[in-house]
Amino acid sequence: MRVALITDVHFGPRAWHAGKLRKLSDLAPPLLREFVRRMNEVDQPELVLNLGDVLEDENVASDRTAYEMFLDVMSGLRAPVLHVAGNHESVNLDDDTLRSLWRHEGPLYYSRDIGGVHFTVLRSLHWRAHEVRLPTEQLGWLAQDLGEARLPCVVLIHHPLAPMDLEGNHWFAKTPEICFVAERAEARGIIERSGKVIAVLNGHVHWNHLAVVAGIPYVTFQSLTENVDDDAPGRPARTYAVVDIEAHRLAIRVEGEQPARYEFPR
Repeated sequence: MRVALITDVHFGPRAWHAGKLRKLSDLAPPLLREFVRRMNEVDQPELVLNLGDVLEDENVASDRTAYEMFLDVMSGLRAPVLHVAGNHESVNLDDDTLRSLWRHEGPLYYSRDIGGVHFTVLRSLHWRAHEVRLPTEQLGWLAQDLGEARLPCVVLIHHPLAPMDLEGNHWFAKTPEICFVAERAEARGIIERSGKVIAVLNGHVHWNHLAVVAGIPYVTFQSLTENVDDDAPGRPARTYAVVDIEAHRLAIRVEGEQPARYEFPR
């Protein structure tokens, strides 16, 4: 099965951090249109994943408009899309609004069986400048969901669950508490005990990173619109990834200004 993904698209105004231009968010619409074109004409995935942070939050009206613009562009895909909730769309848009936008019923954590793979979507909760949590109820659901799965599983979440060294990260080097899920060790324990998870995929950190924990790859993906130069005028990362899930291997190809390749035997 072939899956494609994007993350941290950030529809909205450009964003600065520590006095430097960091997000080329105004370029998100044309970059996303190019992604859709390439998916339809070249890579042809069976499923597309949106790992969250669709927008650069401003206010309720602007954020809803930005999310609707994102969905309008994504509607041009020939493949179905699974959405993950990020922290930026959760600032001004409540869960009912996201459910309506996704045309989704039930909690924003859910699972789907597609193409012979079980996709488990988690909904991490981010309190700005404070912490990131996975509530006890959701951890219990994760254990039940993976326990009942009859297919190889891929876990999707916006925030990372695996350890990583944040030195040099523009966003989180000084604030790891708003990078990592507080309950990440508990979540990894559930994932490991299931014996079914072949990969955990996330965004949020605005760089590419791989950690293998207990034989399970935890892969973090760069933003579509992060500035890979030091400051203005800037150069967007243009990141997207293609994941091929085969009988004997998992292959991940990260495209854009910071390409990467990962391959794991199954």
